[in-house]
Amino acid sequence: MPAAPPRTFDDAAGPARGRVGGDASGGDSGGVPEETDTGPLRPRRTEPVVITALAERIRSARPDDGPVEIVGDAGARVTGATLRAHEVRPGDLFAALPGARAHGADFAGQALERGAVAVLTDTAGAERAAVKDAGVPVLVHADPRAAIGPASALVYGDPSTRVDVLGVTGTSGKTTTVYLLEAALAAAGATTGLIGTVETRLGGRRLPSAFTTPEAPDLQALLARMADDGATHVAMEVSSHALALGRVAGTRFAVGAFTNLSAEHLDFHADMEDYFAAKARLFDGRSQREIVCVDGPWGRRLVTDRTVTVGAPDADWRAEDVVALPDGTQRFTVHGPDGLVLPVAVRLPGAFNVTNALLALACGAATGYDPAVLARGLAEVRVPGRMQRVEAGQPFLAVVDYAHKPAAVEALLETLRAGTDGRLLTVLGCGGDRDRAKRPVMGRLGAQLSDHLWVTDDNPRSEDPAAIRAEVLAGARDVAGAVVDEIGDRRAAIAAAVAEARPGDVVVVAGKGHETGQQVGDEKLPFSDVEELERALVTGGRP
Repeated sequence: MPAAPPRTFDDAAGPARGRVGGDASGGDSGGVPEETDTGPLRPRRTEPVVITALAERIRSARPDDGPVEIVGDAGARVTGATLRAHEVRPGDLFAALPGARAHGADFAGQALERGAVAVLTDTAGAERAAVKDAGVPVLVHADPRAAIGPASALVYGDPSTRVDVLGVTGTSGKTTTVYLLEAALAAAGATTGLIGTVETRLGGRRLPSAFTTPEAPDLQALLARMADDGATHVAMEVSSHALALGRVAGTRFAVGAFTNLSAEHLDFHADMEDYFAAKARLFDGRSQREIVCVDGPWGRRLVTDRTVTVGAPDADWRAEDVVALPDGTQRFTVHGPDGLVLPVAVRLPGAFNVTNALLALACGAATGYDPAVLARGLAEVRVPGRMQRVEAGQPFLAVVDYAHKPAAVEALLETLRAGTDGRLLTVLGCGGDRDRAKRPVMGRLGAQLSDHLWVTDDNPRSEDPAAIRAEVLAGARDVAGAVVDEIGDRRAAIAAAVAEARPGDVVVVAGKGHETGQQVGDEKLPFSDVEELERALVTGGRP
C-alpha cells in the first residue's frame, strides 16, 4: 500500500468538486476509447475525475454515514466505475462490496489486472490482503453500496441532469406503463430510451436486461450513453430491490410514478411495510414531480400536497366510459387537470391497463407535453409477454402473460374470464428460490378462476420442481370442484391445454411472459412461452 497518509472528508469544506484534465494514469489525453469490451453499455468518452472529488461527492450525498477515508494517492483519476471485477476496464473505480457469500474485496486482484486504478470498499474490505496490497488508492466508506451510485454519477457526468428520467415503481404494471410512456413521448417528438425488465432500448437498438433496474454504475453509464446519443427522455422501471440496494442512488428523476402494491418479494423484504418503505423511497425528494395511482390504500399513503393523483374517481386523472372491444382494444374518455377531456384508445385488455395508460399520460404531461399528442402514441403499443396474443389461425384466444404473483394472476384471469363465453384453460407455475407463501395462493386463484388448471414448472432454480408444484397444488386442490392437473414439463402442459381447447375458449400461459429461458439449477435452458404456445397451436397440441 502506498505510504501516503489517509485523508478524511467529513466536513463541508473538503476539496473542490469537479473534473480535471488528464487520463487515469496522470497523462493529458482525457477520456476513454471507443468501447470494444463486452458488458454493460458505457458512454464513448468520459472526462477523468480526481479521487478527492469522488470522496467529496460521496460525503455530500451520504452525510450521515460518517467520513470518507482516502488511503493512497488522493490525486489519482478514474474514467469509469463497476462493481464486477470481470467487467473492469482500464481507468475504472472498482467497488468492492460486502456480499452474502463473499466480499468483493477478494476480487480486487482480478480488477487490478484488468486495469482498475482505485477501489471503493468498507473497513472490512480495506483490511483484506487483496486490497491492502493493491498499490492503488482506496476509498473507505461505511456503506460502499450506497456510495457507488453518487460516485458513478459523477464519473459519468451526472447524466440524469442531461436527460429527463421518468421512473415507474410498483408491484404490477411497471413494464406496461413504461412501454406506454415511451410510445407516448415518442409520438410527442421526444427522443426516447427505455430501461426495464424485458429489454433496454437505445436509439432502436435492443439490449437484454439482466435486472429490472441495472446496478448503479451500469445505470449511470447507460444514462450517459443515452444522453450522448441524443436521448431527451428515458422511461425506466424502478424495482423495490433497486431502491433498497441503492441502484438508483445518484439519479435525479424528472418524474416518479407509482402503480400499485401487493404481496411480492417477501423473500427479500421483511413484510409489506418494509416492501412499501422501499417503494416509497422514489418519493423521498429524489423525484421532481410525483404521479401516484390512488385506487388502493398504499398509493393513498404516498399522497402529499404536491402529488398528482391517478385512477380513482376523485383523482386528478381518471377514466370514464370504458368500452372493451372484441379485439382487446379499449376505448375510454380521460378526464384530467384544467378541464381536460380526451378520447383515448389502447390495444391492451383489462381495467388495469386503462390505469396504466392514465399513469403514462399523466407522466408525459408532467414533462410539459400536450396530452392529446401523447395519446396518439398509446393506440398501437404492444408489450412483450404482457397479455400477448399468439395467433396461428386457431378458433380460440391464446395468451401469454408474465403474471407471477397473486394479485397479477387474479387480475389476469378475471380479465380473460370477463371477455369470453367459453372456458378458461390456464397453465401456471411458480418460480423457485422466491417467496414460498404465494405458491398455494396462486394455486387457489388459478383453480377458482379457471375451468381447467395445469400446474407446471416455471423457473425452479435451485429447488426441487416437484416440491414447488406440490405447494401450488396444495392451494389448488382446496377449491371444491376444481379441475386440476399436474404436468411438470412446461412444454407438455402447454400442449395439453391447447389440445383441450374448443372454439370460443381462452388458453392462457402465465408466469414467464417475455422470458426466453428456463432456469433449472445452474443451467438456463432455452424456452419461450410464446414460441411453445405457437408451436402447440400449429400442431393442435400433438407431440
